[in-house]
Amino acid sequence: MRSEGEKRNRRRWKRRSVFFLVLLLFLNVTAVGCGQEETVTSRREREKAEKIWSLFQDLSKKEIPGQGILEQDISEEDISGKEISEEDTPEGISGKENPEEDIPQKGISGQNAQGKDNPELETPQNGRDREEGEGGLPALSVKGTGLVDSDGNPVVLRGISTHGLAWYPEYVNEDCFAQLKEEWGADVIRLAMYTAESGGYCTDGDKENLKALIRDGVAYATECGLYVIIDWHILSDGNPNAHLEEAKAFFDEMSEEYADSTNVIYEVCNEPNGGTSWSDVKSYAEQVIDVIRENDSDGVILVGTPNWCQYLDQAAADPITDRENIMYTLHFYAATHRESLRKTLADAVDAGLPVFVSEYGICDASGNGGIDRDEADQWIDTLEQYGISYVAWNLSNKAETSALLKSSCSRTSGFGAEDLSETGKWLYELLTGESADGAGNSRMEKPEGGGDTKGADDGRKQSGRQDEGQDQGENSRTEEGGAQDRTAVVLNGGNGLQISAVLANSWEQDGRDCLQYTLTITNTGDTACSGWTVELDFGCDITLSDGWNGSYQVSGSRLTISSVDYNGEIAAGGSVEDVGFIVSGEKGVGL
Repeated sequence: MRSEGEKRNRRRWKRRSVFFLVLLLFLNVTAVGCGQEETVTSRREREKAEKIWSLFQDLSKKEIPGQGILEQDISEEDISGKEISEEDTPEGISGKENPEEDIPQKGISGQNAQGKDNPELETPQNGRDREEGEGGLPALSVKGTGLVDSDGNPVVLRGISTHGLAWYPEYVNEDCFAQLKEEWGADVIRLAMYTAESGGYCTDGDKENLKALIRDGVAYATECGLYVIIDWHILSDGNPNAHLEEAKAFFDEMSEEYADSTNVIYEVCNEPNGGTSWSDVKSYAEQVIDVIRENDSDGVILVGTPNWCQYLDQAAADPITDRENIMYTLHFYAATHRESLRKTLADAVDAGLPVFVSEYGICDASGNGGIDRDEADQWIDTLEQYGISYVAWNLSNKAETSALLKSSCSRTSGFGAEDLSETGKWLYELLTGESADGAGNSRMEKPEGGGDTKGADDGRKQSGRQDEGQDQGENSRTEEGGAQDRTAVVLNGGNGLQISAVLANSWEQDGRDCLQYTLTITNTGDTACSGWTVELDFGCDITLSDGWNGSYQVSGSRLTISSVDYNGEIAAGGSVEDVGFIVSGEKGVGL
């Protein structure tokens, strides 16, 4: 038996809670009362109120310190005006012995915030027990080579990646994410958290602040109805095993926190590089995946592939086994990566490998240089053909080609056409099918329909194209200040090999010259060669930013390139093309 004092405390707590809820609900529904049209803001407030009511019902069944369990539920009738009687018994307003029979299973209107009947409430057991989570997004899973929703319908996600959270935290805000969802038609946002650079999670960055940005980003994405990728963004660290223990601890914390969030995707290593092998990546990934699976039994996990996420063929030949809902990432930059990498992608998918493009750009692989729209269009066509999700780099105003915003843009949301870079305009047109420049009053208007995640061919792949006869000048892979001299440098590679090196692009960045070369290796001998090695000297120390269709090693001023398994054999008189790289060095660097 409870004392009279306990009963009074319980009744006082109930009255105060009811008063608070009535006030909260009144404030949130006023904006849509009196026949006014419901706005995006008022809709969000109404949904928040409904969620608070649902949470309060759950809270009313929890234990209150010093009072035991509050067994009765405050019903809608209480809010509508029925006075709670002093004679209410601890067994509940109905007086029944089993108060759980009186607990309503639905919100105020009998429906959840998305207007759907709530599923039977259950205690989650190590993962997503409900098909639909917060924000009304269905849980995703991997089927075959792509994503499907909880009903088995194909899903293609199209969205945007932030730049480094430590450097551009200001774009992690609800208004920005809401605009990307509602006006751009994006349905996924990627939160890129660098691990090794200045401000990185594993170097000198503020770990708690970075995790807070991740949490804010997930919360805003959820509120706006976006899927969200938590990206462990290795880059200069090269081999993900360099910070294996930190990665395991981080993803243990994140997966425990978001085990029941149907919109969260985990990306466990951004771009393995610097000679990191697939066996290195696979060993790392298996350990991190197992940590995640201790908490989240079925969340989708993205695994990077060697050479800046280009060697899908190696993953296809030796995929991760005994672990489900795993996808493998490919990254491309259209002015650098062309048909040969698209063939690698197609071959991997045809072999049954699930692929997700978690980062791409329409400039070159440095994130800078000129835009190649033709190659970008071919890439999008290929991705849509195979039903592959893709996420564009990057949401920032950094002074580089891949940034979606002009460096002069000071806004962190509410972007207009005048704020967008050429890359930003291209992406807006791709996602919406509308011209960014054609928006009324130079402000982007919301396209009809919004983003639809279902189906691999919804017509958006036809947007962002140049009209026939339009000026093709900006399609060139060189911009003002870039390389204009595309004369080949012909070198003798020994053993009958001749190397033609074409300077495809050049630019200045951070006081250094950046050079992009394309190579053709020709066998001038009388017999076939079964492997080749090229050595190039640049006259000063260089840094390798990217390389494709070869194995690369740097030592001081010397770059050594060796063949890979698919292009090592060159018939007599034959050649290998589309081998290339990007290096940087002091002013005047070059072959």
